[in-house]
Amino acid sequence: MVLVSSVREYINRMLQDISGMKVLILDSQTVSVVSVVYSQSELLQKQVFLVELVDAILNSDESMSHLKALYFLRPTSDNIQHLKRQLAKPRFGEYNLFFSNMLNTTQLHILADADEHEVVQQVQEFFADFVAIDPYHFTLNTPSNHMYMLPAVIDPPNLQTYCDRIVDGLAAIFLAFKRRPVIRYSRTSDIAKRIAHEASKLMYQQESGLFDFRRTEISPLLLVIDRRDDPVTPLLNQWTYQAMVHELIGIKDNKVDLGNVGKFSKDQQEVVLSSEQDTFFKANMYENFGDIGMNIKRMVDDFQQVAKSNQNIQTIEDMAKFVDNYPEYRKMQGNVSKHVTLVTEMSKIVEERKLMLVSQTEQELACNGGQGAAFEAVTNLLNNESVSDIDRLRLVMLYALRYEKESPVQLMQLFNKLASRSPKYKPGLVQFLLKQAGVDRRTGDLYGNRDILNIARNMARGLKGVENVYTQHQPLLFQTMESITKGRLRDVDYPFVGNHFQQGRPQEVVIFIVGGTTYEESRSVALQNSLNSGIRFILGGSTLLNSKRFLKDLEDAQRIARSSTGVV
Repeated sequence: MVLVSSVREYINRMLQDISGMKVLILDSQTVSVVSVVYSQSELLQKQVFLVELVDAILNSDESMSHLKALYFLRPTSDNIQHLKRQLAKPRFGEYNLFFSNMLNTTQLHILADADEHEVVQQVQEFFADFVAIDPYHFTLNTPSNHMYMLPAVIDPPNLQTYCDRIVDGLAAIFLAFKRRPVIRYSRTSDIAKRIAHEASKLMYQQESGLFDFRRTEISPLLLVIDRRDDPVTPLLNQWTYQAMVHELIGIKDNKVDLGNVGKFSKDQQEVVLSSEQDTFFKANMYENFGDIGMNIKRMVDDFQQVAKSNQNIQTIEDMAKFVDNYPEYRKMQGNVSKHVTLVTEMSKIVEERKLMLVSQTEQELACNGGQGAAFEAVTNLLNNESVSDIDRLRLVMLYALRYEKESPVQLMQLFNKLASRSPKYKPGLVQFLLKQAGVDRRTGDLYGNRDILNIARNMARGLKGVENVYTQHQPLLFQTMESITKGRLRDVDYPFVGNHFQQGRPQEVVIFIVGGTTYEESRSVALQNSLNSGIRFILGGSTLLNSKRFLKDLEDAQRIARSSTGVV
């Protein structure tokens, strides 16, 4: 079962069981869960005439007894209190309560006591406590995502809230799939270990009855890893369509806000980029930027042919045919306009920030050796007036991660150069990154220079040459999936939780990255799944990263670490 269809099935069941005019009431998290898999027009077809947020409807006393209320909420104490107050003064004809995860007995008692007017028709758990961005990629949109980067000595109270949200999300995934996994985690990460152990405790002890599904021959695998094992991927510029849109403009719950990048009419300011709703995007989301331009030109040519035939209306039959096809024509027109706009805006940004120049050096830093040439290339770019502050910072970080042990003198020179050229970024941020995600803190072979197989693979790739210099980088996740497929994921690096071991090769693997995923990694997962290796991979993370978000989390974590310990 893939993620999008799993969530759609839950929502379908909610909507079709209740006839008549409905109001759908969501919270700030479930609004994302619904919006990525269900369009507004589809909700209208199911007779949902109003969508409200649970905390907003508290402010209204207007009676709407002709509507049936359908609540879909996370089972948090805040939401239970909202419901308690709303059930005390019912505004709707009936109340149908659906929760995206497990309710505890106390919460059920509170709801039962609050329903004095006996308006609640049903209370159900539908396990959709995650945002299914793509068929094999989910996020939890976890608040305070910088928590994972804090040094272990700092244990703020909301770190537990952060871990609880992730464990809830993982529980919902496996309850939706009706499976109980074997769990492994990244050895060097305290937070990955903590989440893996808490998830295991929930699935094998506290709620073991709920997870006691008919056993398959081989249990699925849940692998919990840490973003800090691969800090390179979220720092790189991207050159495939979906990843590039997120890096340069930003995608939130499959929507792109164009308000910040140019002057657009109201109806064009927010566009939807969903592989489920847009066939052009589905076919091109993983394609290189150069190919996208050609494919959009073909789409524009096709549209012009359709537009030309529509101008040639001579008979009543032609007119009737045009009216019948008009919705499809409008949709096609909107799609052409959307993709042309996105590619035009991204081309402007690439030119303004000289990203082709910057990206070539980034890829060299991520994929190839040669410290002397790398130092010279980064120095030249730091001196280039056209290079933006954020690009200078990322280049120094990528150099520092690669050569932290090899060239301390040159590294200090780059720190000084960064401080003078981009004063808003202090070198302390780069040093904090090395403390949190440097070579001594990472699990896995990030640069392919520890493991003899990886060294051989890199040599072979260097001899063959690279098809595209801008997309030669492969995330560490690619190696991890390859190791799982070949049964080579080392127990010493990724220990099992408890005494639940894997018997043979798993057929389903959920890899969860604490700290967030990137679209480059979801592309790797989609390509791996397309090989039909006998293993289906699903990728999840606490949030969706681009370089801007990764750096913001790093700055937030550094600020808290400083105020807690008085040092960087």
